[in-house]
Amino acid sequence: MSLSYERVREDVVDVLAEPPAELSDDENLLDLGLDSIRVMSLVERWRAAGVDTTFAELAERPTVADWWKLLADRQEEGR
Repeated sequence: MSLSYERVREDVVDVLAEPPAELSDDENLLDLGLDSIRVMSLVERWRAAGVDTTFAELAERPTVADWWKLLADRQEEGR
């Protein structure tokens, strides 16, 4: 299974319980209330989808745009 940009965005919207239209791809997700427990749940979702990442990597760049770039690069490495 692979991740898509849409799936990453949907997962973030799901854990934040934010309306999708109100989430900018460049917005700092920590400022929107994303906490460590929710970040870890995203890590686990994305690992289950076959893309390895860590809490630290996501915490360093907490935007959908940065996460998608990281995850897309990891998918390419795994192929």
